[in-house]
Amino acid sequence: MARSLETQVSQAVDAWLRWVPRWEPSTHRGRVAPCRRCLGSPILSAAGLGSDVPHGVQHGLSTRMKTIIDNAVAVYTAKNLPLLQAELDQQAARNRARSYRPTEGLDPEFEGLPLDPDPVPGAPFLFTLTGLARAEESQVPSLPPLSDEAKAALRREVALADEYANLIGREVCGLLLQHRLRIQAAVAEFVEPQIEAMLAELADALDAPFDPRDPPGGLPF
Repeated sequence: MARSLETQVSQAVDAWLRWVPRWEPSTHRGRVAPCRRCLGSPILSAAGLGSDVPHGVQHGLSTRMKTIIDNAVAVYTAKNLPLLQAELDQQAARNRARSYRPTEGLDPEFEGLPLDPDPVPGAPFLFTLTGLARAEESQVPSLPPLSDEAKAALRREVALADEYANLIGREVCGLLLQHRLRIQAAVAEFVEPQIEAMLAELADALDAPFDPRDPPGGLPF
């Protein structure tokens, strides 16, 4: 398992390194709520991606590592946790019954992010992707209720799955330490120059708030 996990982490880092040269700073309004996947992530700490690295760059790597952990937990669950596996199978069948699934099939750079932009006060949306997905979900029958005994047994299996996820997560963090130099070199080559260019452009705008073609006083007349 360790060798296989090492290969998966290396391949995921390679895929992220191929994507980083295509990254560009966002030009739209930033979000108020932080990303729960990336904020304080030990995976990003192990990779050497600190808070000074743009979130989009962080998210692409953390999502790829989360996929590795999720896949490992899925294999463990299928082999050892029959109650949890049955519950997941029922939920998967319920999800497949929905014709509209906007969160599926996304690239790692977008997976787990909010579907809709933050609302603007006084400018309500005609509709949202989240709202459409919830409306579709409401049409699908709910899962059958569980007995108290089944709930207790399911909670025990969920706890075991969480323990295994933490174990794999720690291994992934250890393996990422081997790739820190490659990751940081990519940030220095492809990300930092774009940030520096943005800061320089902002500084120029602050130094010259008016268009130099305007008449003295900054007035167009």
